[in-house]
Formats: sequence, structure tokens, C-alpha cells
Amino acid sequence: MLRLFAAALATVVAAGLASPARADAAMQDAASAFYAVYGALPRQGGLPNATARTRYAAVLSPRLNQLLVRAAAAQTRFDRMVKGAAPPLIEGEIFSSLFEGPTSWTVGACTGDGATARCPVAMVHLAQGHPPVRWTDTLVLARANGGWKVDDIVYDPGLAGGNTGRLTSLLGMVLAQAPP
Repeated sequence: MLRLFAAALATVVAAGLASPARADAAMQDAASAFYAVYGALPRQGGLPNATARTRYAAVLSPRLNQLLVRAAAAQTRFDRMVKGAAPPLIEGEIFSSLFEGPTSWTVGACTGDGATARCPVAMVHLAQGHPPVRWTDTLVLARANGGWKVDDIVYDPGLAGGNTGRLTSLLGMVLAQAPP
């Protein structure tokens, strides 16, 4: 019995001490999986609809998924209160700093510990007849459901006129505008 316990303990310790390269690759994979979903969905601006939230569910942390669901419910309550006399609480892209969102992105090297990680993402927006807009957002990842999931996005503070702060703060603002 003692040998069985020692073997199980050794397995748990070995799993917890995964090589840094393997952990970095897992973080990169999680960030890339998020952008694979993001890139596959049409740009609609504002809060993702129920279909999009279903697609994002696998790549977002339970906390961020729940915030999106609660924000969508708050938007519905707000729409009923104003009876169409006001625009949505959030317009434009929520998953990036720029209102129009990126047309391309490159995930940088992720760093973190065993519980959280940060991945810089170089973003570019190209529009015909305009110079490229470049900025860097940061994905915040959390360990959830046995893997890395996007838990927040830190918007680029140097991008004038875009989203500021964090995605979770933006969603919190929506919740504050139309409490249950």
C-alpha cells in the first residue's frame, strides 16, 4: 500500500513539474486556439451572441464564460428598459483594443506560473486607403478544466480611442448599467 501511495505521489509531482518548454507550448496552444475561434467567427461587434458564446466556451475560462453570459443578460435587460431608444451598452470589438478589431495577429511568447500566464499579441488592422494600425494586447490565461483558457484580455494602454483597461472591467461596466 505504501508503494502504491509513493508511486501515485511521484506521478503527481512529475506532472506538476512539467518541463518549461511543454508548459510554454501549452500556453501558446491555448492562445492560438482562442484566435482560431475568433478568426472563424464573423465580426459583429459588441457582445457575442449565444452561437458565438457557444463556440468560445471551449477556449475561455469558466469565469470569463459566465461574465459573458451575465453581460448578455444585462444587455437584454437594458434593451427592455430603454425600448430601443439607446444604442447597445457595448459597440465594436470587445476582444481587442481597437473598435474595428484586428485583421491579423501574432501571439508572442507566453510566460507564467502554474496558475496564470500572459501572452502578448501583436495586432494589426489594415483598411484600404489608411495606414496600418498596430498595437499589442495581452491575453491572460488561467488553468481551468485541465488546460489553459483565456481568462481576460488586457487592452493596449497606448492605443488612443480604443478599449481601455481589461475585458473583464468592460463586462463589469455592462453589469453595472443593468443590474438584475
